[in-house]
Amino acid sequence: MAIYAIGDVQGCYDDLLRLLDAIPFNEHRDQLWFVGDLVNRGPKSLETLRFVKSLGTAAITVLGNHDLHLLAASCLPPSSNTKTALDQVLAALDRDELVDWLRHRPLFYHDNNFCMVHAGIPPQWDFDQTQKMARLVEKELQGKDYKSLLKAMYGDKPDIWSPLLRGKSRLRFIINCFTRMRYCGADGRLDLNFNGPPGSQPADLMPWFTVPKRKNSTMKIVFGHWSSLGYYEGENCFAIDTGCLWGGQLTALRLGEQVQRFSICCHKTYT
Repeated sequence: MAIYAIGDVQGCYDDLLRLLDAIPFNEHRDQLWFVGDLVNRGPKSLETLRFVKSLGTAAITVLGNHDLHLLAASCLPPSSNTKTALDQVLAALDRDELVDWLRHRPLFYHDNNFCMVHAGIPPQWDFDQTQKMARLVEKELQGKDYKSLLKAMYGDKPDIWSPLLRGKSRLRFIINCFTRMRYCGADGRLDLNFNGPPGSQPADLMPWFTVPKRKNSTMKIVFGHWSSLGYYEGENCFAIDTGCLWGGQLTALRLGEQVQRFSICCHKTYT
């Protein structure tokens, strides 16, 4: 069995199909790992969701910030004043089935010596802590009161880990780490505003995966979310959001002892 990790699709369904044509993927034998952000901004979020869901156990996807935004939007009454790339999903006859499937996806996944998240893991967490924190949010998101979590998840505070965090504040911090983080300070304090490429950030910030004495440094981590970073391989990390949505590339990595990269050019951009 081969495992291929795929970068942020964000509704670029046609590009996803072209990428799958470029790799020797067999849905009866192999597995696709999606780093999250299946939806939003691109033209075919609905087709993307339906396709990935249809793959069953041949596809594993973790939740990204845009996926969570879709879940939150599904809890609100429809608005005729705004039009978004998610409207097609929200208006679909199978929307409830798709939303239910999506909210049962994990925030963190691991297998075959690789781990997958959408954005990052704070430097204070080792493997066991990472797994524990993901399960806390997943339990809430998959429970009957999931709408209250989706309403409370927005916000940039708290911005640093403490074992004393409780309730919605702790859950919000966990979600922000897994789905939004790029930079942090040497103490692990999150900066959720700056999104430029490394080298352009303020002097007190660094990419989360370069923080000294990071407790998860021995974990092989595949992630997306950071299109301005592009493809990156280092510090046991593999960044694979190569900006398909913005006219860059859509990337797949075959995971194994030797990691093999496949990329296709994405010619269109969307707003």
